[in-house]
Amino acid sequence: MPTERFDFQGAGGLGLSGRLEIPEGTPAAYALFAHCFTCGKDALAATRIARKLAQLGIATLRFDFTGLGGSEGEFANTGFTSNIEDLVAAADQLRRTRMAPALLVGHSLGGAAVLAAAGRIPEVRAVATIGAPFDAAHVLHLFGGHAPALAESGATEVEIGGRTFRIGRSLVEDLSRQDQGGRIEGLRRSLLILHAPGDTTVGIDNASQIFMKARHPKSFVSLDGADHLLSKPRDAEYAATVISAWASRYLGADVETAKASEPVSLGGPKVVVQETGRGKFQNEIRIGRHVLIADEPESVGGLDSGPGPYDFLLAGLGACTAMTIRLYADKKGWPLRRVRVALDHDKVHVQDCADCETREGKVDEITRTIALEGDLDAEQRARILEIADKCPVHRTLHSEIKIRTKSVEPGAQQA
Repeated sequence: MPTERFDFQGAGGLGLSGRLEIPEGTPAAYALFAHCFTCGKDALAATRIARKLAQLGIATLRFDFTGLGGSEGEFANTGFTSNIEDLVAAADQLRRTRMAPALLVGHSLGGAAVLAAAGRIPEVRAVATIGAPFDAAHVLHLFGGHAPALAESGATEVEIGGRTFRIGRSLVEDLSRQDQGGRIEGLRRSLLILHAPGDTTVGIDNASQIFMKARHPKSFVSLDGADHLLSKPRDAEYAATVISAWASRYLGADVETAKASEPVSLGGPKVVVQETGRGKFQNEIRIGRHVLIADEPESVGGLDSGPGPYDFLLAGLGACTAMTIRLYADKKGWPLRRVRVALDHDKVHVQDCADCETREGKVDEITRTIALEGDLDAEQRARILEIADKCPVHRTLHSEIKIRTKSVEPGAQQA
């Protein structure tokens, strides 16, 4: 399953680090995952659940809240409210570049955060919580006897899960003034509550309180034998499987749309490109089991959610160049450590091109710069640059090319 880097700007203007897990083919829906308190997007539960959801057809974004993991900011300056704002910012970015999340999933305090954020993301149809506290202030017990230090200095260091974090008085005050009961009662979204009966970090009574406060449709699933962090792979995968099966009832329209938008059968071609319906230019590119996104910059009406057509052309030439050089150097036994190929494309006037056969208008010009790392002598370097021109894609671009276009009706097989 492809994993894409998905960085974006949080509500506070700071950069947030995310990972988007993409299913094979067109996603049935998009989901947003909120990790547990002080954990991060790369925590075992976050990673396993997001990847399993993607395997089941739901593209899932997991990201680090402000001040954690790869995201900018200081944890001491954040709070529960900032987590909610980060979730809304993540949903906004998905809406701009892909599709707004229809499903929110939250683990532990992240579960409380998705319950609070759901009302601010209109496209959300379903919310699932895992080991979530009923009251956001539940985490205050983790601070133990640090209350006096907070009251005196406004900040102190606490140890949580073997790691030291600096927390501020504002975090405690923020957690204490949240009205989670009111939010849950007014959720008006389908709700799934997953909780382990033996959870010693957030007791099962929290699940009972959430369930009693929420309105229908609501469901509860027991994660019997699991711990709070879902440290066993089978527990995380089971939770994701249950969430996917449950959510399909509420995301049914999205699932049907995804099925209807599967590419026209073209008899098994190597590459299939199809519009996603998101933005003016965004296209899904399927290369075997690999899925890529192509788009155009915002300046020309695109979403800037992926490389443009010429970017992919340059990428193909660059990859072919590097691979050809590597094969040749290894065959010769030369000490080439690494190859780097930088490419750029432009259209230039023919009068600026001394070796062009075309005499009018403009011509395409690709500039390719090759950097060779390793203890190579001048003769070896010169020979490698000659070999670069022999890469198959380079030869294709210089040869006569015939592009034959055929039409095929939906549902028909290519002849």
